[in-house]
Amino acid sequence: MKEPDDQDTDRKESDRSSSRRQSLKSSQSAPRTSIKEDDKILEDTTNETFTEEEESNVEEDDSSLEHLEGSSSSSQDDHVGSTEKSQYTETPHSAEEEAEKEVKKKISQSFFYDYKELVSMPFVTPDSNIPLNLLTLVHSFGYDCTRRANLQLLDSNTMMYIAGNQLILLNLKTKEQFYLRSSSGRGIGIIGVHPEKTYFTVAEKGVSPKIIIYEYPSLKPYRILRDGTDLAYAYVDFNYDGTLLASIGGNPDHTLTIWNWKEEQPILRTKAFSQEVFKVTFNPDNDEQLTTSGSGHIKFWEMALTFTGLKLQGSLGRFGKTATTDIEGYMELPDGKVLSGSEWGNMLVWEAGLIKVELCRAGNISCHQGPINQIMLDEGEVITVGSDGCIRIWDFETIDTADAIDESGLLEIEPINELQVDKNVKLFSMIKMNETGHNFWLAQDANGAIWKLDLSFSNITQDPECLFSFHSGAIEALVVSPLTYLMATTGLDCSVRIYDFASKTPLSHVKFKQGGTALAWVPRLVSYTGAQIIVGFEDGVVRILELYDPKGLTIFAGRKKFLDADLHLKYVFKPHTAHITALAYERDGEILATGSQDETVFFFDVEKDYKPIGFITTPGPVCQLVWSPASHLENTLLIICENGYILEAPFPSTKEEEEGDPNVVSYEIKDMHIKCFHFSSVKSKILRLIEIEKRKKQKEMKEKEREERRKQLAAAMGEDGEKEFHEEEEEEEEEEEPLPEIFVPSTPCHILCGFYSGPEKFWVSLGGYDAGFLYHCKFPTYGQNSDITEKKDEPFDFRFLEDTEDNPIHTITFSINKDMMFCGMQDGAIRVYILSQTDLSLKNMENYWHFNIHDSSYGCIKGISTSFDDRFLVTAGADSNIFVFSLFPEVELRKGIKAKVPSARFGIETEPIPQDIDDPKAYSIEDARKKREHDKLMKEVEEIKAGKREQLRALRNEFQKLLQMNEELPKHMQFKRTDFDLDSKIRAEINKKTVRKIQQVEKELAWDKEKHELGLMKLQNRFRDSLQSDAIVVHAIQSDHKIASYRLMKPSKYSRAKQTSQSERRPSKMERFDKEGVGKQESQKDKELHLLRHQKLKLDTQMKLSDLHHVTLFQEILLLKNFEKQENILQERVNSLDKEEQDMQWKINETLKEMEEKKNEINRLQEQEKALYAGFQTALGENNKFANFLMKVLKKRIKRVKKKEVEGDADEDEDSDESSEEESSLESDEDESGSEAEVFDDSICPTNCDVALFELALQLREKRLDIEEALVEEKKIIDNLKKEYDTLSKKVKIVATNLNAAEEDLEAYQREKQQRLNELLVVIPLKLHQIEYVVFGEIPSDLSGTLVFSNRSLGQLQDRIVQLHEENSKQQKINKEFRERRKQLIREKKEMAKTIQKMEETVRQLMISKFGRVIDLEALQTLSVNTTLEELKIRKLRKELLNAKEIKMWEEKIAQVRWELMMKTKEHTKKLHQMNDLCIEKKKLDSRLNTLQNQQGNAFQGPRKADIVAREKVTQLIQFQAERILALKEEITLLRKKGGLILPPIQTPQENR
Repeated sequence: MKEPDDQDTDRKESDRSSSRRQSLKSSQSAPRTSIKEDDKILEDTTNETFTEEEESNVEEDDSSLEHLEGSSSSSQDDHVGSTEKSQYTETPHSAEEEAEKEVKKKISQSFFYDYKELVSMPFVTPDSNIPLNLLTLVHSFGYDCTRRANLQLLDSNTMMYIAGNQLILLNLKTKEQFYLRSSSGRGIGIIGVHPEKTYFTVAEKGVSPKIIIYEYPSLKPYRILRDGTDLAYAYVDFNYDGTLLASIGGNPDHTLTIWNWKEEQPILRTKAFSQEVFKVTFNPDNDEQLTTSGSGHIKFWEMALTFTGLKLQGSLGRFGKTATTDIEGYMELPDGKVLSGSEWGNMLVWEAGLIKVELCRAGNISCHQGPINQIMLDEGEVITVGSDGCIRIWDFETIDTADAIDESGLLEIEPINELQVDKNVKLFSMIKMNETGHNFWLAQDANGAIWKLDLSFSNITQDPECLFSFHSGAIEALVVSPLTYLMATTGLDCSVRIYDFASKTPLSHVKFKQGGTALAWVPRLVSYTGAQIIVGFEDGVVRILELYDPKGLTIFAGRKKFLDADLHLKYVFKPHTAHITALAYERDGEILATGSQDETVFFFDVEKDYKPIGFITTPGPVCQLVWSPASHLENTLLIICENGYILEAPFPSTKEEEEGDPNVVSYEIKDMHIKCFHFSSVKSKILRLIEIEKRKKQKEMKEKEREERRKQLAAAMGEDGEKEFHEEEEEEEEEEEPLPEIFVPSTPCHILCGFYSGPEKFWVSLGGYDAGFLYHCKFPTYGQNSDITEKKDEPFDFRFLEDTEDNPIHTITFSINKDMMFCGMQDGAIRVYILSQTDLSLKNMENYWHFNIHDSSYGCIKGISTSFDDRFLVTAGADSNIFVFSLFPEVELRKGIKAKVPSARFGIETEPIPQDIDDPKAYSIEDARKKREHDKLMKEVEEIKAGKREQLRALRNEFQKLLQMNEELPKHMQFKRTDFDLDSKIRAEINKKTVRKIQQVEKELAWDKEKHELGLMKLQNRFRDSLQSDAIVVHAIQSDHKIASYRLMKPSKYSRAKQTSQSERRPSKMERFDKEGVGKQESQKDKELHLLRHQKLKLDTQMKLSDLHHVTLFQEILLLKNFEKQENILQERVNSLDKEEQDMQWKINETLKEMEEKKNEINRLQEQEKALYAGFQTALGENNKFANFLMKVLKKRIKRVKKKEVEGDADEDEDSDESSEEESSLESDEDESGSEAEVFDDSICPTNCDVALFELALQLREKRLDIEEALVEEKKIIDNLKKEYDTLSKKVKIVATNLNAAEEDLEAYQREKQQRLNELLVVIPLKLHQIEYVVFGEIPSDLSGTLVFSNRSLGQLQDRIVQLHEENSKQQKINKEFRERRKQLIREKKEMAKTIQKMEETVRQLMISKFGRVIDLEALQTLSVNTTLEELKIRKLRKELLNAKEIKMWEEKIAQVRWELMMKTKEHTKKLHQMNDLCIEKKKLDSRLNTLQNQQGNAFQGPRKADIVAREKVTQLIQFQAERILALKEEITLLRKKGGLILPPIQTPQENR
C-alpha cells in the first residue's frame, strides 16, 4: 500500500519498497501458505538498515509504512496474526538491528492501512466459478437496541451504530447508510468516538480481536491495537485529551488495558474483575484515575509509580450496609468522588471506596423507577437517564456537597427538571447533538427506538420525537410478499412490521399484547392482491391482517393517519394453548395448517372463513410445517417435530359436521393415516465409515508401495531380495488402532429445519451432536397399530457440510429455479450452495459461498427468504438486525424501484373490526368446544333434574290432599299415619341417615363450638362478672327526662373494708319517698330528678376528660419507654467519650510536665558541658602552644562500648579486645578525618607537652562523652514524649469529634422524642362561641381537620402568609433571573472561547505572514530588553561548568586514594596470612618436639650434650619467633591507625649477624 503523501520520494527508495510490496502481495494472494514463507517475507521487510543520512521524514514514513504493511497484509489468516505480532517482539541480534527496530517502531502520523486488505471477505470454494460479490448488502432495517453504548455521533448529521458484523454510518438528513465490515468476521464488541470527533474506534470480537481506529471523515483505518483481550471487547473510552485509550475485555479474561493508541502500544494491563465488567472511563479531570463498573461491583483505578514501574492499582468499592447492586451508569466528579446509579433507582455517592451517602427523593421515593443507565454532567447540571423512560436534571452543587444526616445514610433531594419521554420507553443511553443554540440529544431506547429529545426546558421546548423505530430483541419470523417488494417481520416485542425493501423504507407497524412467533404471507390463490398476512403469537392466537394503502380513504375523527401503509385486523382465532411455531397454506390455498409447542397441528378450511376442520396430536413440539409441492401426486403435509419425529399427514377431509351431533365433542381427528419417521443418530456410523474408507485408501497405498519395493529388491537381489522383503514386511507389521465406537445420544438432538426432496422423501438438518451433515430420509412402511415411539429409523443418505460441526443450519430457502440453496447458520452467517436446477437430491453440494453477516455470538438467523423475482435476499436474526442483499450486483437495478402497496378495498374503513383476543388465558378452539359440549351436557342434566323435581312436587301435593281427606273422615274411619307408609323400613332408614348426618355435623363443628363457648365465657368474666350492679334507668313522671346510674365494678379486696353496712348506709331518695308516703307531690320528684340529671352530665364530662387525659399520659409513657433504651445507649456513649477525653487530656498534661522536666535536664547538662570547656580553658592558661592539640584531644569524637556490651564481652580473650579497640579507634579516626585538616595521634603525649594537662584532657573527654551520652538519651526521651504527645493530640481530636457527633446524635434523638411527644393528640374542651369553623352557617359534624389557635396567633399567621407569598414570588423571580443569567454566561463563555480561538488563529496567521513562523512575543521582548539577566545566566552556566570540572577532579582523586587504600589493605592481609602460617609451623614443631622427647627419653637416662645443644637452639628459635610475632602485631596495629607512623621492622641480633 502506498501513502498519498509519498508521491515525490526518491526513485531508488520507491523501487526498493515496491519490491517488498510485491513479496507482500504474493503472501496475500495465498493466505493459507506455510509459516516459513511468511517468516521469509517478514525477514525481507525487516532486514534493512538506515544510516544517519537517510533519516529524513519521508524515509521514516516509508519505512513505517513498509513495516506496518506486512502486518495488515495477511489479516484473513489466523496463524499469520501471530507472525504479525512477531514484527514488534523480534529480538535483535546486533546493535544495528536494534537501531533499525527503534526506527521502525515509530509510526508516521500520516500512515494509514488499506481497508480492502484489512476487511473480512466472503469465503468461496476454491476452483469454483462463484463470484466473490454474489450478494451485496443494500440496506439494514434493524438496530441492536439492547447493546451497550450502541449509539454514537460523529457530527451533527452522522450517527453510528453496530449491526451484526457491520458498522453502519447513517446520515440523519438523507437517511443514507454507509457500511464498514469487521476484520475478524466474528462481530463487533463495542464502538467509541474520539473527543475531537476526528477518529472512532471499532473493538471487535473473535480470537485475539483487534481494535481498529478509523480516521473521520476519510474512514481510513489509522491504527490497529492487538492482543488486548481473548475473545471480545466490552467497552472502550478515550481520555479527555484523546491521547490514551482504555479498553475492557469481555468473558473470560475481563482485561483492562491502557493504550498509547497512536503508537499501537499498550502502556498498562491488568485483570479488572472476576465477573462481567460493563464500562470503563477516564476521569475527565485526571487522566491517572479510571473507574470500572459491572455486575455487583464498582472499582476505582489509579496509575501509580512504584519501584517496579508504572502500575494500575485498583480499589474495589465496598457497599457496606447498602445492598450489592449492578452498576450501569456512573460519573466522576471533579474532586475525585464518583456518582453512580443502582438497580432500585437511587444514586450513590462514592468517596475513598465507600458509599458516602445514598440520594433519594422526598418521601423516600427512589430517583428513578428502575436502574439508572447513564449519568452525565452538562453545563453544571447532573443528568440521569433511567430505565423508566425518564430523564431528570439535578443540581450539581447539592450532589457534590451531599452528606448523610443519620444512620440510614439517605439524603432526600429533588430534581430541577424532568422529562417523561413516552410510555413503554426504556432509555439505555444518550448522546448530545452539536447544534448551535439548541440542547438536542439522541437517546437509545432499549424497547426499539431512537429518540430526539429537547432538554432546554423552556417555553418553546419541542416534544420528544421518535426518529427511528425497530424491533426490540430477537426477530422470530420473516416473510416476503409473493407479488411485490414487501416484507413482514415479527418478534417477541409484540410488534408486526411491514417494510418496502426495494425503496429501503419502513411502511407500517402494529403492536399487540403478546409476542409474535410465526409468520406467513397468504398466497395469491386466497388473496389475489397479496394483501393478507397471517401471524401466530406466543399465546396460541392466530391473526390475519390485511395490508392496504390508506391514501384516498376518508379520515374519521380520532383516526391516526399513516403515510404509506396500514394494517387492518380481518380474522382472529385461537387454535393452540402455547407458542405457535409454524403456519403453512396448502398448495391450492384451501387448507391452513398451524403447528404449536403444545404438540398439535390444527387444520382450517380457508374458503369457509377459516372454519376449523380438526387437529391431530404429534409426539413432540412442532417446529416446521411443509406442504408437498405441485410435482407430487398426493397432497401431504410434512410435520417436523423438535424431538426427532417427522410426520406426514394426508390432506384432511372437509366433510360437513352438524353442530348438534352429540357424538362429536372434540375437533381431534383420530382416523387420519399418518406416516412417521423417528430419527436415530447415525453420525458415529458415518464417521466410522469415513475412517474405514480412509484406512482402506491408506492400505491400498501401502500395498502399492510394498509391491514396488518387492519388485525393486527382486530385480536387484533375486531370491535374496525376496527373503529380505519378507523380513522387512514382518518387521513393519503394526497393529491397527480400533475403529471409533458407535455412539447414540441419550436425548435426541433437535431437528432445526427440513424440506421435501420427493414423494415420501425429505432432508433434515439437526443440531447438537448430529450437526455437520444434511440427512436424507424416507418414511418407512409401518402398520397402523404399531407404536411409533418405539421405532428407530435411520436416514439412507447424507451430505457432509464443511465447518458446521458447531454451526448447524437453522433455516433453508431456495431460489425460484432451485439452482441456489440459501442457508441461515447458527452463528449468523449466510451460506449459498450452487445446485443443478431442480436437483433436490443435492447431488452436487461441493461449491458454496459463505459470509458472516449477523453477530456471531447471538445473531442466529431466524428467517431467510428471496424476493418474488430472486433479485433480493433478506435475512432476519436474533440480534434484532434485518439485512437486504441484492443478488448478482452486476445486473443494475432500476433507479427508483419501489414496492406497490395493495389498494384498499371498498368500504374497508367502515368494515367492523372483529373482536380481538387479548386475554392470554382465553379458551382455545378445542377448549371452547369442550367447554361448550360440557355446558350443553350439564344443561341437559339440569333439565332432567328439574323434571324429576316437578314429578316429586306433584306426588307430594297429591299425598297432602290424601292426608287432608283422611282427617276429614270420622275418627273410626281414619287411617293411621303409619298406614300410609308403603314400607316402614324406608322411613326408619331416612331417620337413621338424618341422625348420622347431624352427629357428623356436630363432630365437624365441635372445635368451633368449644372455641366460641370459651370466647363467650372469657367475655363474661372480663366484662359481666366484674360488675357489682348494672345500669339502672329512672324516668320522670311528668316529663320525658330520665337518668341512668353507672355500671359499678365489684370492690377490690383493698376497698371492701371501706364499704358501709346496710344499717349505716344513708337511705336513698326513693326510700325516703317510700317512708314519707305517696302523698308528696310528684313534681318535687321530677325537679330533683332534673337537677340530678344536670349534675350527672357535669360528672360525665369530667370523667370523660379524665379518661382522655389518662389515655394521653399512657401514650406518653409508652413513647418514653420506646425512646428510653436508645436514649440510654446514646447517653452512655456520650459519657464514655467524655471520660475518655478527660483521661486523654490528663495524659497530655502529664506528658507536657515530663517534657518540661526533660528540657530543664538538657539545659543543666549543656551548662555542665560549657563549664567543662571553661575549666579546661582556664587550666591551659594563655599562650600555651599545645592548646589547639589538647583542645582537639578534648573534642575528639570516640565511639565507646556501652557498659552492658563491655560486661557481656568481659570473658573474651585479649585478641578480640585488641581487635575491637583497634576497630573502634579506626572508626573514630575515619569520623574525625572528615573535619580535621591534619592527622594527629591522641594516644601519645607530644614532646615538651605537660603530661598532666594531657591526662586532664583525656579525663575531661571522658566526662564530656558521658554528658553527651546523657544529652542523647534525654533528647531521645523528649522525642518519644513528643511522638506520644502528637499521638494523644490526634486521639483527643478524634475523641472530641466523636463526642460532638454523639452529643449531636443525642440532641437530635431528644428533639425527635420531643417532636413525637408533641405529635400526640390532646383533647381540649371548647365552648360553642370559641368555634369559628362554620360551613353554611352551621358547625360541621367532623372537626378533625381544624386547628386550635389564639386569635392573636391566627392573625400573625395570616399576615405571615401574605409576607411569604411576596417573598416566594421575589425569590422565584430572582432564581429565574439568575438561571437565565447563568445560561447567558455559559453561552457568552462559549462565544468568548470561540472568539479567543479565532483571535489566536488571526495572531498565528499574522506571525506567519510577518515572521515566517509562530514566535513567543514575551520571550522575544525579554530577550531584547533584559540583557543583564542573560549575562547572569551565562555566568551561571560558566560557574556550573567550572564546578562540574572541579567535582570531577576531586572524584578522580577520591578514586585514586581508595585504590591506594585497597592495595594497603591487601598487603596487610598478606602479612596476616604469613603470621598465621608461622603460628601453624610453631605448633607443628612443638608437637614434634614433644613426640621426640617421649620416644627418646627412655633410651637415654641421663642428658647428653648434643641434646642440650639442640634444646638451646630450639629455645632460641622459639624466642625469636615470639619476638617476630610481637613485632608484626605492633606493625599491624600501627598500620590500622590511619596516619600512624610506620617504623622499620624490628630486627633481632641474630638477623643483624
